This record gives sequence, C-alpha cells and structure tokens, in this order.
Amino acid sequence: MSSIDNLRINGARLWDALMELAQIGATAKGGVKRLALTDLDKQGRDLVVRWGREAGMSITIDQIGNVFMRRDGEDNTLAPVMTGSHIDTQPTGGKFDGNYGVLAGLEVVRTLNDLHIKTRAPIEVAFWTNEEGSRFVPVMMGSGVFCGAFSLETAYAAKDTEGKTVGEELARIGYRGEQVPGQHPIGAYFETHIEQGPVLEDADKVIGVVPAVMGLRWYDCTVKGMEAHAGPTPMGLRRDALQVATTIMQEVVAIAHRYPPYGRGTVGMVQVFPNSRNVIPGEVKFSIDLRNVNDELLDTMDADIRAFIERQETDTGLAIAIEQVSYFAPTPFHLDCVGAVRSATDKLGYSTMDVVSGAGHDAIYAARLAPAGMIFVPCKDGISHNEIEDAKPGHLEAGCNVLLHAMLERAEVL
Repeated sequence: MSSIDNLRINGARLWDALMELAQIGATAKGGVKRLALTDLDKQGRDLVVRWGREAGMSITIDQIGNVFMRRDGEDNTLAPVMTGSHIDTQPTGGKFDGNYGVLAGLEVVRTLNDLHIKTRAPIEVAFWTNEEGSRFVPVMMGSGVFCGAFSLETAYAAKDTEGKTVGEELARIGYRGEQVPGQHPIGAYFETHIEQGPVLEDADKVIGVVPAVMGLRWYDCTVKGMEAHAGPTPMGLRRDALQVATTIMQEVVAIAHRYPPYGRGTVGMVQVFPNSRNVIPGEVKFSIDLRNVNDELLDTMDADIRAFIERQETDTGLAIAIEQVSYFAPTPFHLDCVGAVRSATDKLGYSTMDVVSGAGHDAIYAARLAPAGMIFVPCKDGISHNEIEDAKPGHLEAGCNVLLHAMLERAEVL
C-alpha cells in the first residue's frame, strides 16, 4: 500500500469548522437560519473566505457571487479539480446541508497542506450563491447562471418579499465580483453532501455513490366544480371539485408506484375554495411533483397523469386544467467521476451502495460543463431542511476521506 493510500483527513477539525460556521445564524432549536445575501450570509462567506486564505488559497468571486478558493497545482494551465456546495440555508435549516460539502473541500486542502502534498492540477473549493432559493428564486441560482441555464440579468432582477433584488444585495454585502460567470474553468467537479433521505441509514451503509440525480416535472392542477350548500344538495347532483381532485391526487401516488424503484409522486400544496365547512368545494388548486431517474420514465409518468386527468374530465364533466411549471432533466454523472468515488470508497473499506439523488444540487449544473460526481453520507432519520438535521462525525469524516482520494485521482499526486 502506498503512502497516498494511507491518507486520511482530520475529522475533528472538519467537525469543529462545521460547528463554528453553524454559530452564524444559529437557531434556538439547534439549526441555522442563514438566508442568501443577508448580513448573516456575508458573515458566513467572510469566515469561509478567511479560512481559505489562511490555507494559502487565492480567492476569485464572479458577478453572481460564486466564490472559488484555489490551491495551486504544479501545472496551473490545467483546469482545476473542483469541489463545493453552498452555505446559504433554509429558514429552518440545519448545520450540514451544503455547508458540509464546502467545508469538506476546505478540509481536503488543509490535509494536503499538512502533509506537503503537491498535485499536478490545481484544487479548488467553490461555494455557489443562493442554492436553496428560500429568499430568491430560482433555486441553484449561482450555479445556474454559471452554466448558462438562465441569464445574469434574470438573476439580478429576482426580488425577495421585501422587494430587494439579488443585484442590489450582492453589492451591499460586497460579493458582486468581476469575473464573468462561466469563464472559470472546471476540469472535474465533486460534491459531498448529506443524503437528505433515509436510504443509507436504513441500509446501514456509510457511503452513497451517486450515479445520477432524478429528473422532475412540477405541475399546477386546477379542478373547477360548483360550490353549493352541503345540506340541501344530494350526493348525485353535486359538482364537488375536491372529490375529483383527491382522485387525481391518489393517481399521482399510484403512478409513482408503477415505476419503481425511483418513481416519486407528491402533492404538497392544496388550496380549496371557498374552504368553508358547509359548502361543497367549487374549485381546488394543487401541486403535482413527479420524479424519476431517466427521461423515458419521466415522460411516461407525464403521459399517464395527463391521460388520467383527461378521463376524469370526461367522466365527471368538471373542467380540469394541468400546467407544467418546472422541469429539470435527469442528470447522469460522468462515469469517470462516479468511478473515482467508487474506487476511493473501495480503497478505504467503507460500506457502500448506489443512491440516486432525489433532490437538486449544484452538481447538476456543474455537470453541464465538466465531468461531475457526488458522494452521499447518511443523515439521522433522513431528515434535512429542518433544524434537527443531524449527521454522525464519523460518517462526515468518511465522506471527506472519499472526497480526498477521488479528487487526488483526478488531480494527480506528484
């Protein structure tokens, strides 16, 4: 076994960094509220940038506020091997979502510095602006602008509930940089993340190798009936929008079950009009969320729900409208990067399984520009986007060790 094979990161130092960053925006329930481009986000950014500089890294900030922290390689003409995630949180967020991916990258650099290890290609740690989309939409804003999914002007114009824009807030906190988004090269990209689901914990596995991210289609559905008095109106003469809507909602779940193992179907938002105890509902609006691992299955699920709604409209005589409001294509990760993660996991001897991500990550957009891969570690009860989000220090250390070896495979140790 070579000396490189024996490399391990400092798990205690990684944990301490996570806990220190978590104090910025800490909540009473043990979580973190650090919304994008707030004063707290500035404090978090300033801390991570300071740590990067202390580790000898140079800092570049682009026009959408993405931050790139660089450790030079022996050949700086090579595109960097990059890792990263985000440090903004949900309003009731946890300590690990996003933050772990950024600080795991920093810990990789600190470990390489401790051991005076040089790489042929540069190593970079990125943190992307407004991944969560809690204050400004769209989600994954920084990486989306970076890869050209939408324009810088669109992002700058996005407003929060108080009418403040992304462009104004970036300038206010001092993170509206000069580099044009997308002009920063990437040789390969890895993202380490808590799973945000229960699969790894349920299977008692330490590392999730992520071959792909599910695609999704979001819809708004509206069923129009006729409101009427709940007492005098016989059951057979009703035009009950809610009863028809709930039939469609059940079909959403049934469709997901028809296309396992990665089929997902969710109704998460419902509005009933007039929402009165003794009035038959006259209109119901609700969301539909369909997901699967490839476009063929996702397209089939789309056809199924549209055909079912058409039959319901014919059978009930009620007007039913369905509108797709968002689409993210399934993202298969690059075989070389997935292989590097798998190889590192095997070398280190961790228990492992493949886990297709059901959530969106900045790696989706990075994968449009460069080979990319992801590493998952378990989180307690699969809970995330919640102040009680938790992860074991040993699992976080293991994921960072895998990241270290996967990045070194791509960057080449001298």
